[in-house]
Amino acid sequence: MYRQVIKVKTVPDNKNEGNQYNKDHARRATAITNEWWEAIEQNDAAYNDLFFYAVQSTGIFCKPSCRSRTPRRDNVEIYSSAEEALLAGFRPCKRCKPTNEKLPDEEWILSIVDYMNQNYRRQLTLELLGQATHSSPYHLQRTFKRIMGVTPTEYMQQLRLSKAQEALKQSNLSVEEIAESVGIGNTGYFITWFKRELAVTPARYRKLNQGRMEGSGEEEACTRNN
Repeated sequence: MYRQVIKVKTVPDNKNEGNQYNKDHARRATAITNEWWEAIEQNDAAYNDLFFYAVQSTGIFCKPSCRSRTPRRDNVEIYSSAEEALLAGFRPCKRCKPTNEKLPDEEWILSIVDYMNQNYRRQLTLELLGQATHSSPYHLQRTFKRIMGVTPTEYMQQLRLSKAQEALKQSNLSVEEIAESVGIGNTGYFITWFKRELAVTPARYRKLNQGRMEGSGEEEACTRNN
């Protein structure tokens, strides 16, 4: 396979220049040659010193030799150095360690929490989280529990419950619409699960809490008038 050498660009030191560099380079970093893509697909370690690839959907960048699941080609950006990928806002892969440094477990888990917070509407299994964060499901589960005190599944359930409570109190969406908005497509299951967690149905929870909010509003108005 012919190896194409990529010229390494200088990263600016000035913060303002760096911000402009980020914007300009982000536009230039989307092109990927067939040669580079083949190296990624084949996990070719011969290209490790020539470029790094970043995955837009996960915010992670890797060496070409990384054994993680191959991403979609249109979701990949190419960088000529780890510094450029970091400057563009990507995090180093936990598996292939493109910066040759071990990412602290706390930082890694917080990046997973951030990913879950943004994608709780999706059906995120432990396997999918492992693929997205370039880790084995077993290692992810064990480390997540140690850092957060709950498993990824438990955290996701708590997050969805919190989002559902917020929607019931602050919106006029139907129970079915709220269930879908938090990633639960089966309304019957959502109602049963909600009642099991909070001892009231979603409809009852809405009635109780909207009444309290209205009462608080009237009380505040009276205080202002006085």
